[in-house]
Amino acid sequence: MTTFPDFKYLCGVLACAAALAGCETSKPVMPKGPAPLAELLNQGTQASAAGRKEEAIGYWKQASAAYTGDKAPWANIAQSRYDTGQYGEAIVNAQEVLLRDPNDKAASAIIAAASLRLANRALGDLSRQNVLAGQVRADSQDQIKQLRDHMGDGPAASAPIRKTTAVAPKQRDNNPLGALRDTPKGDIDKPVPKVREPDVKAGPFDALNNLRDTGK
Repeated sequence: MTTFPDFKYLCGVLACAAALAGCETSKPVMPKGPAPLAELLNQGTQASAAGRKEEAIGYWKQASAAYTGDKAPWANIAQSRYDTGQYGEAIVNAQEVLLRDPNDKAASAIIAAASLRLANRALGDLSRQNVLAGQVRADSQDQIKQLRDHMGDGPAASAPIRKTTAVAPKQRDNNPLGALRDTPKGDIDKPVPKVREPDVKAGPFDALNNLRDTGK
């Protein structure tokens, strides 16, 4: 027969065993680290290629949050937003790229092209509403002029360059026969008119008559 002290001892043993079992099962679970950057980028690329654009954006956003100093996730998001016509978000994400790499040419190109598309869309809306006038029109024309200058399409760049040929001055020919050499052949072959010498026996007006006949 079990006595009361034995029962208390048995309960104590069971309580200790339960406590030890609880300690083993309540071990803290170590948090799992983020997936490697290359894996997240690759998963996003595969999703984007399959047409699941928003799923791809989700992978890239995970990568940007886990690897804050890397520009690759932001670059992928910016390109994806530009390709889908979300130009405002494309500009914002491209600016994140430039914060991490100010010399990134692709990000600058996205900002430039997306800004032009937004500006063109806005100007089209204003034109349809007949409100493209005043200072807005003047500022727009000034920006268009600067844009053409930057792209090399300004008046100075588009004006044709005329080739000028310098004509060397004709040197003076000191050869006394030069005039004869430069005279056309037809002029040389022409007979030289003969001047009749005045007849000493003629009258005083015969010499004038001879000169008159020579001029005929």
